[in-house]
Amino acid sequence: MLGLVQYQPLLLSAFLEHAHESYGQVPIVSCNRDQLFRYDYAQAAERARRLAASLLRLGIQSGDLVGSLAFTTHRHFELMYAVPGIGAALHTANPRLSPEHISYTINHAGERLLFVDLDCVQQVEELWQRLPGLETVVVMAERAEMPRLGFQRVLCYEDLIDAGDPAFAWPGFDERSASTVCFTSGTTGDPKGIVYSHRGSYLSSLAIAAPNVWAIGRDDAIIALAPFFHCNGWGAPYLGPMVGAKLILPGRALDGRSLRELIVAEGATVGPAVPTVWLSILEHCRTAQVGLGRLNRIVCGGAAPPLELMRAYWREFGVRTVQVWGMTETTHAATVQWTEKEVLAGDLEPSFPQGQPVFGTQIRILGDDHQALPKDGRAVGHLQVKGHWCASAYLKRDDLVINDAEDWLNTGDLACIGADSALRITDRLKDVIKSGGEWVSSIDLENAAIGHPAVAEAAVIGVPHPRWQERPVMYVVIRHGHSLDADQLREFLANSVAKWWLPDEVIFIEELPHTSTGKVKKDLLRAAYQQSRRERLT
Repeated sequence: MLGLVQYQPLLLSAFLEHAHESYGQVPIVSCNRDQLFRYDYAQAAERARRLAASLLRLGIQSGDLVGSLAFTTHRHFELMYAVPGIGAALHTANPRLSPEHISYTINHAGERLLFVDLDCVQQVEELWQRLPGLETVVVMAERAEMPRLGFQRVLCYEDLIDAGDPAFAWPGFDERSASTVCFTSGTTGDPKGIVYSHRGSYLSSLAIAAPNVWAIGRDDAIIALAPFFHCNGWGAPYLGPMVGAKLILPGRALDGRSLRELIVAEGATVGPAVPTVWLSILEHCRTAQVGLGRLNRIVCGGAAPPLELMRAYWREFGVRTVQVWGMTETTHAATVQWTEKEVLAGDLEPSFPQGQPVFGTQIRILGDDHQALPKDGRAVGHLQVKGHWCASAYLKRDDLVINDAEDWLNTGDLACIGADSALRITDRLKDVIKSGGEWVSSIDLENAAIGHPAVAEAAVIGVPHPRWQERPVMYVVIRHGHSLDADQLREFLANSVAKWWLPDEVIFIEELPHTSTGKVKKDLLRAAYQQSRRERLT
């Protein structure tokens, strides 16, 4: 017997139509290169419908893949609805990847139509010979801004808007249909494509809007610092329309000065971003001695935010950190932790910083024998996650199996879990250091180093050792205007970590290499260390 209730498929177009009907006058602000563009949800909804109608006229059909190479602007926001709204899927290619990886993802996805920001046109020109399947490029610009390009077929975005039907009605279809495709950052081999569904993204957005996650409401103004090519902007393009929150789209500029000015001028109250973005904003505020306006909480993930970063935002600006853990494979956040005020004040240390599962997800840890380990807060094992919006496979990669026989997703993280299902990531499996038969947590060692007032960033790698198997080596970026030497740092670390954890070497560098998602490229650090070691021995 089925329930006697109405059934409607869970489709993403419902978010924008709800905003149109209920919050039509709520503003959207977009940074388009050097200019601010302003309109509202009602206008955005009409433009998205027009674009959808034009896509159908171009021959895009349900099940097709359409690409974008663009930053976070109002046109990209419209595209996030227009393409999935007709049953096609939008592949948001990451312009911050290497040329090899960008061309790989576009070719692997197999799209024939690519939408391109003006800021990304040069990249496409340079990549054109590597994209044999690409037939049409749509430049996301006004007609007067159109560059001269030598591609076979070039269209103007605003022409598609003008030619589209404003009365276009969103079709209905299977809620399990693909909506968007995001690729991993490719730190270990080729990037891998995650195919999100309407149902998964819809349900995940409902879950992360909750009071114990984003706590998002109509009085908020969201600054979408996580780009749309990074896990659908962590849900920001769906959360804003769902609750009627103002949406601030920062475009390409993600430097501390530009973002701080935008946060204050537009009254941002909340924003999602990786730690490196929040670090750059913090450094600018300290240097310029300025505040953060209405901002009251930050959603931080992609990599574990340093404890001192969270404490600095609270102590200096009254801004609370919502720490989230997830992967490209989990659509949006899988676990969440509102960092306790006692921790931010310095009175307590966080026990389980990645927090508890978001409703709709489950987590567990397994031993090397693939048996479940207890949730006792002590046992460390291989982290797995399961949920309504977790990936079951990679796009066109039947050779890779990411789920086990019980449909648990293997994350590649090592973790422990408390009795209340609270999570603590101890390390990435590929980054873990085993010294003398004991584990050294690179994450804990990095966080301890960042506690020093002179340390801006730190990264720890394991290097081979003839006696101890592996030993930690630490790379450190010193904060502007400060000084520090290796002995001073080791002395500081000795107050918070075991003596045998202290790094054998401390290497000071100007900048750490990061992926587009904010993670440190430790493979490059390992390669650089091995190269310098060879040079020292010759």
